[in-house]
Amino acid sequence: MSAPSTPTPRSGGRILVDALKVHGVDHAFCVPGESFLPALDALYEARDAIRTVICRQEGAAAHMAEAYGKLTGRPGVCLVTRGPGATNASIGVHTASQDSTPLVLLVGQVGTGQLGREAWQEIDVRTMFGAMAKWATQVDHIERMPEIIGRAFHVAVSGRPGPVVVALPEDVLYREAEVADTAPYRRVQPNPAPADLARLQALLAQARRPLAILGGGGWNAEGCAGIRAFAEAFRLPVCTAFRRQDLFDNTHPLYAGDLGVGVSPALARRVREADLLIAIGARLGETTTSGYTLLGVPRPAATLVHVHQDPAELGKVYEADLAINAGLPEFAQAAAALAPASAPAWRDWSDALQAEYADTLAPGPMPGPVDLGQVFTQMRRALPADAIVTNGAGNYTGWLHRFHQYRGLRTQLAPASGVMGYGMPAACAAALLHPGRKVVCVAGDGCFLMNGQELATVKQYRLPIVFVVVNNGMYGSIRMHQELHYPGRVFGTDLENPDFAALAAAYGVDGQVVERTEDFAPAFERALAAGRAALIELRTDPEAITTRATLTALRDKAMRGR
Repeated sequence: MSAPSTPTPRSGGRILVDALKVHGVDHAFCVPGESFLPALDALYEARDAIRTVICRQEGAAAHMAEAYGKLTGRPGVCLVTRGPGATNASIGVHTASQDSTPLVLLVGQVGTGQLGREAWQEIDVRTMFGAMAKWATQVDHIERMPEIIGRAFHVAVSGRPGPVVVALPEDVLYREAEVADTAPYRRVQPNPAPADLARLQALLAQARRPLAILGGGGWNAEGCAGIRAFAEAFRLPVCTAFRRQDLFDNTHPLYAGDLGVGVSPALARRVREADLLIAIGARLGETTTSGYTLLGVPRPAATLVHVHQDPAELGKVYEADLAINAGLPEFAQAAAALAPASAPAWRDWSDALQAEYADTLAPGPMPGPVDLGQVFTQMRRALPADAIVTNGAGNYTGWLHRFHQYRGLRTQLAPASGVMGYGMPAACAAALLHPGRKVVCVAGDGCFLMNGQELATVKQYRLPIVFVVVNNGMYGSIRMHQELHYPGRVFGTDLENPDFAALAAAYGVDGQVVERTEDFAPAFERALAAGRAALIELRTDPEAITTRATLTALRDKAMRGR
């Protein structure tokens, strides 16, 4: 830990940026605003230590910072202006909250002498973000800047990770003061009690059909290695919560699949058949539990062990037989030290789950000349194990999550919040942080255009991202639900799209159009070898609405049910 610096007169903007340096910030994502010019000037002075990435829209900037938090485990930092900037950035705060990602959003604010007058673009940050962030505050006195920024980082990473929002009044940033920096923040997490670990071992000894569910934020490489060792010691089958597939190598013989949208019927059946469920980090939210139907509320049929960093999450929806408040790496390392007293009695159970997962990797028939099952199988085979794949929201993700296999931690950047437009900014963050790794963004046509303007950021920073845009000419997931509830009454879900390849070319990005399955593999190979950003537009049949059903089949089923 470095010693606090000797106080010298500094502007509030300089004190702020010096605090960011103290806390190890090396990237800041930003849309500039006149409300925080002193901070921008200080970032100019700190440009060799902090890379400031200028984005085109605050929502994208916030999502880049959130993706940084996912990738590093350290708080991503985003700077935006008041009013419109803060409201745009709020989408990233919501994602960080639901995804348990450490994030610090810094918001320029009107001067303290104008607060409460509805001055130019004024917004009450505490009120606006109070229910969305772990902590929303304002630096009203320059002398408290180091203290508040230090606490922001501490809150963002401790317990259940999440977002913190700090408002920065303009006059506080311009004012000067002599104030010492703080020491760097420290992550604080609880450890599992020995009695809890002994109880867990006893429950495993009694089980015949156990299943672990991994999820949540706050994992690191050591934690994932610890869980793998724990699973291998007990021959414990492991599945993952919604969009947490990279927590466990999907090619491992104990991997059983993911509990996401369109969960495998076989895996859903196994969750219901299990006699011991060990949920580690997962909140067991709506998507992971198929609308709270896989597990009975509040008491599941199976014995439930629930491990979570936040004590408020334990017992929130489900009553666990054993609730363990612990950081996930801390729990994983403790669990890795456990050993079964005798050979586990569920070898056939584990083998059956893995075999059923392997069966889901075989693509079935799909209408139209582009088969997404085959496309993502080919993509999986072409990518190295450390490739980072990002996506947003939409029915197209069903094929990606089913047919791609994630090999290690932080090879998947996907929003558990279900937000559209996430894949583009997440890919930008990944390419900035890991220039030596392949980064692929998969997006639907509607999803891509939510943040398509960030192709300008891709161009400016020369980010060699490969974009795969699935174009079916509609908001597919909404159309699916529309047909299920109001069959044949299509309204508001059709899209008239641009030529995505031509749009990419306008930004200096290589563009290709693929209209047949057999053309994808060579197009993808060219994109990977290009050495710069490339985009492949996949023109798919709207009938292909999910990996297991067509649009017509869903409509006919809904009509028969009337």
